[in-house]
Amino acid sequence: MKIIITGGGWAGCSAAYMARKHGAEVVLLERADMLLGTGLVGGIMRNNGRYTATEEMIAMGGGDIFRIIDDNCRHTNVSFPGHEHASLYDIAKTPIAITNYLKEIGVEVKLLERVTKVKIEEGVIRSIQTSSGAVYEGDAFIDTTGTAGPMKNCKKYGNGCAMCIIRCPSFGGRVSLAGLCGIPEITGRKAVDTYGAMSGSCKLYKESLSPEIVETLSRDGVVVIPLPEELIEDHLSMKACQQYALKEFAENIILLDTGHAKLMTPYYPLEKLHKVPGFENARYEDPYAGGKGNSMRFFDMAPRTNALQVEGVKNLFCAGEKAGLLVGHTEAIVTGVLAGYNCVGYLRNEPLLELSRRTAIGEAIAYVNEEMQTENGLGKKYTFSGSVLLDHMKELGLYEMDIKKIEENMKKEGLWKVFE
Repeated sequence: MKIIITGGGWAGCSAAYMARKHGAEVVLLERADMLLGTGLVGGIMRNNGRYTATEEMIAMGGGDIFRIIDDNCRHTNVSFPGHEHASLYDIAKTPIAITNYLKEIGVEVKLLERVTKVKIEEGVIRSIQTSSGAVYEGDAFIDTTGTAGPMKNCKKYGNGCAMCIIRCPSFGGRVSLAGLCGIPEITGRKAVDTYGAMSGSCKLYKESLSPEIVETLSRDGVVVIPLPEELIEDHLSMKACQQYALKEFAENIILLDTGHAKLMTPYYPLEKLHKVPGFENARYEDPYAGGKGNSMRFFDMAPRTNALQVEGVKNLFCAGEKAGLLVGHTEAIVTGVLAGYNCVGYLRNEPLLELSRRTAIGEAIAYVNEEMQTENGLGKKYTFSGSVLLDHMKELGLYEMDIKKIEENMKKEGLWKVFE
């Protein structure tokens, strides 16, 4: 069994791990020079309902990626407005730890490989070609290319290229494998009547801040600084991360320590930022033009089943943002695990697994799929950590912090160690 995965973000890495664990030969293609994609500057885990989803996946036997993250956290059990018990992973150590792990288990990692062509026969993909001219033949494929950019979308629907971690000018814009197959893809909407949504945070060079801020941030993992009324800017409706679309994130500077100082706003004019005490010398690390804007996301999502099989191509699966309006690393990881598992199951002619809707993960995958069939649903964003999906989880009694109860539920639903 040979499985080719396009896109080396959290979803692609998790799919690679699970497919390899179940005996497939796995090639992971990444267009840039490092794995993890936006995870290179992310860092927030286990906040709110993400804790439940993380422990569910561990109980189901698919938790190796989460364990590596836990081993590389700078802070745990951090609280900030609207969010409890968050873990903040180290953005320098974690990508290398994940890359080394994948190589150790036998995943063939190919960097600087951007898919450009696909060969399809009788409804199945036979091979793909990259911009280097290399041809990769496979028995099945997983599209985890994400939904951010490329530059034309950031220009048309955002504030232009902000030079974010996706680095389109250097490595070329994102190319959707499902789109190359001719699959009619889906685009999300903002709260206002336009397409896409803007990434919800920036990163400041920590040493450019005052020593007092750096000390507090390094000690506590979080700093909240009230803004004078004249310096308040409200970008909440633009955010992809609607779990942070709270007035506290407009009225305060909220920083999290992930190695950089993670600034929880899509962008903030540098001239204004320099007027805030302690930020007189502040500079952006991601995006470099964080005073102007941020990357645009949620273009080109694939229509798929709840087993994460792409509709219209038999041997193509998807995960992460490619699988729908799911925001965040945890969401990418759990869908990646399921896609990797089902891709192997498809090649073995086994029934594909759809997770029970009496689990947080299973309900999220199915619920978002239903919501995306409606015009209203396309204007929302879904995450275990807040907003629409967390409220939905609470209504159904799926938000759980007791690990023993989570394990008991997995056993009850026949999912205990299912991925082992």
